[in-house]
Amino acid sequence: MLEKLKREVYEANMQLPKLNLVTFTWGNVSGIDRDSGLFVIKPSGVSYEELKPDDLVVVDLNGQVVEGEMNPSSDTPTHTILYREFPKCGGIVHTHSPWAVSFAAAQMDIPAMNTTHADTFYTAIPAAETLSKEEIESDYEGNTGRAIVRTFKDRGLDYEATPGSLVSQHGPFCWGKTPKEAVYNAKVLEVIAEEDYHTLQLTRKNSELPQFLLDKHYYRKHGQTAYYGQNNAKSKEYSKANHKIS
Repeated sequence: MLEKLKREVYEANMQLPKLNLVTFTWGNVSGIDRDSGLFVIKPSGVSYEELKPDDLVVVDLNGQVVEGEMNPSSDTPTHTILYREFPKCGGIVHTHSPWAVSFAAAQMDIPAMNTTHADTFYTAIPAAETLSKEEIESDYEGNTGRAIVRTFKDRGLDYEATPGSLVSQHGPFCWGKTPKEAVYNAKVLEVIAEEDYHTLQLTRKNSELPQFLLDKHYYRKHGQTAYYGQNNAKSKEYSKANHKIS
């Protein structure tokens, strides 16, 4: 069942240790097949050295295991909520990458301070509110997903334009159109968290990007006017117009 998706999710999971995004088993990637309403996720507590594609678990959007011999990730309820509430999301990743966790522990957004941030995330990466004692005791992982969704709704954020969130006192969740893209976004988030930390140590002045520079970098990679790279329709047109030899 969903063998192609299993391979994609497996390969995305195997990128986490290669990109220094996980220590031991502290992370997971999932990917969804929207036609069937089923998603594939890493099993709980299995080391990356031992993980095989056949170990991955198939789960439905009610959080019920459909196929698999192992228990799915303990974060499965969070993934379930995000897939239900973010319908254009195709892959999700959770890590405990240290620079992102530092901001999560401080309950701070990761501010947009440089163009590296603006190339991928259109706004500051929000730190979702902390969970109450009742939320933790009743449905910890499910309420983690609800806290992310609530934060995006309350702040009027677009989950496609800002494909990631911190969970305060916990760590980051990122998503994308595919599991591979979700991992890419998680690595970008970790890099910019480290960059922002150093910036905040170096200066007390406001270093957040002006909106016009954030717009320029975000929209040159995303949307109808994107011209970055080789596959955007506008890229060749832009190249001809802006790289003439006089």
